[in-house]
This record gives sequence, structure tokens and C-alpha cells, in this order.
Amino acid sequence: MPAFAPRRFLFITGKGGVGKTTVTAALAHALAARGLRVLVTVCGAKERLSALLGAPPLDSAISVLATNIWGVRLVSEVALREYGTLKLKNRVLVDAIFDSKYVSGFLSGTPGLKEWSLLGKAWYHAIEEGPDGRPRFDVVLFDAPATGHGLDMLRVPKVIVDIAPPGVLRSDAERAWEMFRDPVRSGVVVVTLPEEMPTNETLELCSALRSELTLPIAELVVNALLPPLFSEAEASELSRFAPLHEATPAHEVLNSAFRRATRQRIQNECLARLGGLGIPIRELELLLDGAVTPDAVALLATRFAV
Repeated sequence: MPAFAPRRFLFITGKGGVGKTTVTAALAHALAARGLRVLVTVCGAKERLSALLGAPPLDSAISVLATNIWGVRLVSEVALREYGTLKLKNRVLVDAIFDSKYVSGFLSGTPGLKEWSLLGKAWYHAIEEGPDGRPRFDVVLFDAPATGHGLDMLRVPKVIVDIAPPGVLRSDAERAWEMFRDPVRSGVVVVTLPEEMPTNETLELCSALRSELTLPIAELVVNALLPPLFSEAEASELSRFAPLHEATPAHEVLNSAFRRATRQRIQNECLARLGGLGIPIRELELLLDGAVTPDAVALLATRFAV
């Protein structure tokens, strides 16, 4: 938890299918249990985070998901209108501008603008203040797209800072980029599985975050870990046996043990490679009944308690 609690903005990403949305839900649950006000932001029309928290589906308006947890589905068109209203302070003028087919065509065809509208809205809520001057939310979690798209999204504010002329857009991008690079206020949470392909992609992702973008990695979450079943000596003994094709019960048991030992070996090798990154690693066990219910999320949330 020390890796997360001080930060105001956390960007959760990883290879598709590694369980980053489940991790986002569990992290939100854990932070909220500490009394923090958590806003979870998600992209895409098909979101499942609300179901993981036992709440109705999210829409483009912020809604309550659970005690101390709010959520919103980020929609580019809605975010751009909200941004225009925030800056122009005239809803009638904003509607007239965004209802223009020429403006609509320009916005949809501008590279990176959609990504910035989503990321920028999430960042705005991380610095948003209530009427009393206090932060509206203590922490914002961004359930980001998978690795490739997620990296592209993180590159956008840097590109705006580098090439955009002085103005409101560049000023906001500079403030966001400054926050994203501050390890006290922000961090990237990388989610992976202890398997070869996700591990390879995670190593590449972490390299890009560190060398190209110089963004702080808060933690590496290795999801769906199998509990150790065989000692090294037992695994070595099993490795002497090739898979057997006889269909007797004894041979089927031996084959199952061989496959389990092989998977355990691959898992250990992946953990060793990931450990070489020098990033704090949090391990989440594989839940045999699945991790698609609020009860499962609550169980995983306890793993973020320390």
C-alpha cells in the first residue's frame, strides 16, 4: 500500500487479458477501505469494472459504485465538450461549436486528440477541487487500454508539450505531464501474468516507460500466480518423464503432474526475469473459482493492505 496511498493519479496498464481491470477494482476497494475517496475511470463502451464492484454499468456521468468509490466511463466527445465548457464558460457557445460538422470533422481527424481528451479528463479529476477548496477525490485510478494503446496515450501530453504553440491546450498538457512524471503524485501500475508472452511484453513496456517517457512505475502486479506444489527435487524428478500417451489413470495423473511442474518452472523463470527490473512486485494468487465477482475482488483487495 505505501506504493499507492500517497499518489493522486495511478495509470493501470498491461497486456490484454492479464486482469488489469480486476486489479483496478481490487486496488480501488483497498484504497477506499482506508477511507480514501477513489474515482475509477475507464475507457471503451464495454466496461466490466462496475460488475466487479457489484454496481450498475458506468456511463459518462460520475456515479457511486461503492462506499468511497466513484466511477465514470470516459467518452471522447463528452470530455471535449466538458473541456470546452470549462475553458469558455459558455455552454451555448460550446454547443454551437461542437455541433458544427466542420469542427466535428476536425476534432475526429486530429491525431492524439481523442487520447488526450480521455487522459486529460482523468487528470482533471485528480486535481479537481470541491466548493470548500479540498480535493474532490483523494486518488484517481485510470483503467487504461492495453500496452500498445496505453503507451500511445501516455505519449500524447509529451507530444503536445513538445510541438503545440503556447496556449490553453499546451498549458494544461504541461501541468498534466509534470504531474505524471512526479513519483510523489503519480505512478504507472503494470499488470502482468507469470507467462512467457506477457512477461516479454511487460519487459518492453517497463523499458519504454523508463527510458522513453521517464515515468515512475509505482508497482508491478503479477496476477494469477499458482501456489507452489512441487519442490525443486520433485520437479526435477518429474522432468525425467516425457508426456505419456497411455490412457490409464496412473499415466493421466503423471501427465497432469508433469504439466503442473512445467508451468511452475515457467512461472518461476518469469518471476526471476521480472525481478531483474528492480521494481516492487506484488503477487496475486490465482483464484480457482475465478476473479469475476465482488467477493473475489474483495479477497484480492486484502493483498493490497500492506
